[in-house]
Amino acid sequence: MLKLPENFQDYSEARQQGFIKLKELKERGKKVVGIFCTYTPTEMVLAAGAVPVGLCGMSDEPIPAAEKFLPKNLCPLIKSSYGFAVSDTCPYFYFSDMILAETTCDGKKKMYEMMNELKYTHVMQLPPGRSGSTALHSWYDEMLRLKEVLEQQLETVITEDDLRNAIRLKNRERKATLDFFEIGRLKPSPVSGYEISTIMDSNSFIFDTEEKIAILEERTAQLKKDYQENFAGKPSRPRILITGCPSGGVRDKIIRQIEELGADMVAFENCSGPRAQKDLVAEDKDPYLALAEKYLRINCSVMSPNPERIEALGEMLDEYSVDGVIEIILQACHTFAIESYRVRKFVTEEKGLPYMALETDYSQTDTGQINTRISAFLEIID
Repeated sequence: MLKLPENFQDYSEARQQGFIKLKELKERGKKVVGIFCTYTPTEMVLAAGAVPVGLCGMSDEPIPAAEKFLPKNLCPLIKSSYGFAVSDTCPYFYFSDMILAETTCDGKKKMYEMMNELKYTHVMQLPPGRSGSTALHSWYDEMLRLKEVLEQQLETVITEDDLRNAIRLKNRERKATLDFFEIGRLKPSPVSGYEISTIMDSNSFIFDTEEKIAILEERTAQLKKDYQENFAGKPSRPRILITGCPSGGVRDKIIRQIEELGADMVAFENCSGPRAQKDLVAEDKDPYLALAEKYLRINCSVMSPNPERIEALGEMLDEYSVDGVIEIILQACHTFAIESYRVRKFVTEEKGLPYMALETDYSQTDTGQINTRISAFLEIID
């Protein structure tokens, strides 16, 4: 297994340090907006002079608290997110002046109604598909509505210059993020998928965008140098692509295990990967329209129809020289569970690659079963 860098910061440590930094920002009068999803236009939060922070939702610890109010047979990500909020065990939720959410699934949007009773929660009404001009017009209106809400809730004014500056800054961050993810294209990969996943999640607890960019650029340069000196020309282990649901909450029991069992996790075709970063916000047009266009292009399974996800998956399978695909389906995530049929058919029939779906939650009860299935899957690839 690849060694982690000496200064590697794990998710828990980064989250703890983030608590302290955010407290200091609040004490200096900075406003904070809690967010959950890649559909959230963080440029608008930055333009409002506030800090966007990803809220807790990748642990099974608060799920018992959530199940006092929510059904047990609900997505663990939703239960974890609400559990942290209702039990008041997520400092990021505590420090947030408001929550910015979106209707990416039925479970989330109903949970947000309950979260609004705990703290003001603005829900953006995401169109169910991209077809025709109606969807874009609706999403554009949501951008304008969000501007009014942010200005009212945060007692500020969003100027067009501030928004354009935020767009340029976030585009630079997207470019640095993509360059980091694309290190996985090298064969053999000089970076573990576990490190990729952890660094990206840990970076969400850094509130200075310039600092995020610098960290990503420095690590990317180190890995390119390391590849030339220590990896180029050497044999490659089986190369695995992860697709499906966000994988942060199952990082240890799936991603770590894939690599400890002898494969390289080289690509993420999910919300934990480059899906939301792969194209930039246009900088030469109405910024609200540009944001609407960019965020509507994200290929999540909530979109119907969603052929763009299959197209993007095909490109990644080729560009990352993938040997096998593992799809993560979180319990009760119906859109990804249903779409997995098309993914499996595409991967096995059109691309001729091994495919396996793992349906799981945030508990550790199925760890042994998952290890057995991953081992058998890697034997098929070998």
